[in-house]
Amino acid sequence: MVSERQTASESSVEQIGPVALSERIQVIDTLRGFALFGILLVNMHLFSHPVQELLIGYDDVGPLLDRVAAWGIQVLAESKFYPIFSFLFGLGFALQIQRAEERGASFVPLYLRRLFILLLIGLAHAAFVWVGDILVLYAVLGAILLLFFRKRSPRTLLVWAGVFLAVSVLLPAGLSGLALLAKLTPAGAAEVSAGFAESDTGLRADAAQAALVYATGSFAEITVQRLSDLRLMYSVAIFLAFNAFAMFLLGLYAGRRNIFRNISAHTPLLKKIFWWGLALGVSSSLTHALVSHGPEFALPTWLDVLADSARTLGAPVLALSYIAGLTLLLQHDAWRARLEPLAAVGRMALTNYLLQSLIATTLFYGYGFGLFGQVGPGLGLLFSIAIFALQIPLSVWWLRHFQYGPVEWLWRTLTYLRWQPIKLSGAWERQLDKHKKDPLALSLPKGE
Repeated sequence: MVSERQTASESSVEQIGPVALSERIQVIDTLRGFALFGILLVNMHLFSHPVQELLIGYDDVGPLLDRVAAWGIQVLAESKFYPIFSFLFGLGFALQIQRAEERGASFVPLYLRRLFILLLIGLAHAAFVWVGDILVLYAVLGAILLLFFRKRSPRTLLVWAGVFLAVSVLLPAGLSGLALLAKLTPAGAAEVSAGFAESDTGLRADAAQAALVYATGSFAEITVQRLSDLRLMYSVAIFLAFNAFAMFLLGLYAGRRNIFRNISAHTPLLKKIFWWGLALGVSSSLTHALVSHGPEFALPTWLDVLADSARTLGAPVLALSYIAGLTLLLQHDAWRARLEPLAAVGRMALTNYLLQSLIATTLFYGYGFGLFGQVGPGLGLLFSIAIFALQIPLSVWWLRHFQYGPVEWLWRTLTYLRWQPIKLSGAWERQLDKHKKDPLALSLPKGE
C-alpha cells in the first residue's frame, strides 16, 4: 500500500512539474541566447590556449586584426556575460519559487535535486570536455541561494548583493595591497619579487606542457591534463564566485519585484539602468584596458589595483545595462521579430553551452583538428560567429519538433524522477502557431 506521505510527495512533484511553453517568459529566453553568444566570444581564447594564461597573461603583439579584436572583447565582453547568466539564474530561481507557491508544492527538495543533477553535468563537462566549466560553480552557489536567501525581502537581497559586489572588489585589491605594502622594505620587496618570479616561472612551464598536450595528445592524455588544470581553474573561480553570487541576488530581486512580468510598468527603471550602466560600465572597462598592461599574476602597482577594481565593479554594471537595453528593444515589434531566433537558442541554453564546448575542443584539441595555440583573437572572433550562426538554425529546427533541448530533457527527467515527454504534442504545436501570430502571447505566465 502506498503511504500518504509518498502520495503527497508524488502529488507535489506532479504539481511543480516542468515549465509549460505558455508559461515561459520570452524576454528571458532571448537574454539567455544573447548571453550564450557573449560567453562563447570570451571563452574562445581559453578554448585554444592554456588555462595558465588567465594568470600569466598572453602576448598581445600581433596582427592589427588580432589586437583590435582582443581590445574590443576585453572592453565590451570580457567578464560581462557570465554576470548576465548569473542574473538570469537568480531570476529563474525567483520565478520557480513563485510557481511552486502558486501550486502549493514543496520546492526545496526538488530544487536541491535539480542542482545536484546540474553539478553532475558540470563535473562531467569539466573532466571530459573542457576545463572552463561554469556549471559546477552555479550548482554550488545555487544551493547557497536556496538555503539562505530564498525567503529574504527585496531590500535584504539588495543589501547582500552590495556586500558581495564589495567583497569581489576588495578581496583581490586587498591581496594586491598586501604585496605592495610588503615592498616598502628592501627585504620585503626582495621576498615578494622572488615569490612572484618563482610562481611565474612555474606557471609558464605548466602552460608550455599543457599547450603541448592539448595540441597533440590523445583523449586520455588530454583528460589527465584537464584534471590537473581543474585545480587552477577552481582556485580562480573563488574570485568569480562573489561577483556571480551578487548577480544571483540581483536576479532574485528582479523576480521578487516582478520586473519581467510587467515590463511596461518598469520601463523608466530599465532606461535608467541602461544609460547609467552603459556610461559607468564602458568607462570602467576602458580604464582597465588603457591602464593595466601587465599579466594578471605580475607584481602589481597601485594603478593596476585601481584598474582591476574598476573592471571588477564595472563588468556587472555593464551586464545590467545589456540586460536592460535588450529588454527595452524587445518591447518593439520589429526588434522582437529580428531577435526571436535568440529565444530558441536560450530555451536550449544548457545544450548549446555544452555544444559550444564540444565543437571548440574538437577544433582545437589533438584528438580533433589540433589547432590549439594557432588561433588568435581575430580568427577566434570569426570562429565564434560561425559556431553561433550554426546554433541558431539548429535550435529553431529542434524546437519545431521537440519541447526541450536534449540535455534539458535529461535534466528534467532526472530531476522529476519520471520520464518526460520530449516530442511536441498537438497542444504544444497550437501554442507555437499562436506564438507566431502574436509573440507576446508567450511573454507572461498563465493568468497574468
